[in-house]
Amino acid sequence: MDTLIHDLRDITIRSISVSEMNNNVYLLTAKASGAQLLIDAADDLPAIQAMLQDAAADTAATTKLAQIATTHQHWDHVRALPALVAATGAPTVAGKDDAEALPVPVDRILEHGDTCAVDGFELTAVHLRGHTPGSIAFVYQDPEGPAHIFSGDSLFPGGVGNTQNDPERFTSLLDDVTARLFEAYPDDTLVHPGHGSPTTLGAERPHLEEWRARGW
Repeated sequence: MDTLIHDLRDITIRSISVSEMNNNVYLLTAKASGAQLLIDAADDLPAIQAMLQDAAADTAATTKLAQIATTHQHWDHVRALPALVAATGAPTVAGKDDAEALPVPVDRILEHGDTCAVDGFELTAVHLRGHTPGSIAFVYQDPEGPAHIFSGDSLFPGGVGNTQNDPERFTSLLDDVTARLFEAYPDDTLVHPGHGSPTTLGAERPHLEEWRARGW
């Protein structure tokens, strides 16, 4: 199975779906340096390692996993995290308010607007409060094309993430998604969610008021 989903000027983006929860695991590889950043070591270490190996074809440099980023604390997004850290020694990053709940120590705590960089590219952390207290979306700004948002479980095609029918959490999440994603990035921005298929901000933008009215 070809895991390559985007071949951009400076990086490639690969993705696999793992576990009974169909979690998406994303791998970004810098073409110039071979440095890699993985988002959500959700499950199935052998499948993740196979994707890391596949990505060696994306660069003439020697690939190395330089960072593991976690979008949020939920168990289905971190099941392979301890094994991947043990196998690679890669440092970990996660949002401030979810970090303590992760099954490994977090090497770098992220707040809203922080950047996490490896040799060849960087991602911007966008704090989206509601699905969990410390949920982070990671944004890659392609210098020659649309931005890519790795939204975890905060934004999907058709709505925001699950807030357990809590009106406060729902409003918080929709407010953050509206202000920090939809008002900050244009319609052609690609959204790569934690489960399921990708979308664009343009495809979802007309429905924001519908989501607010329905309450989920």
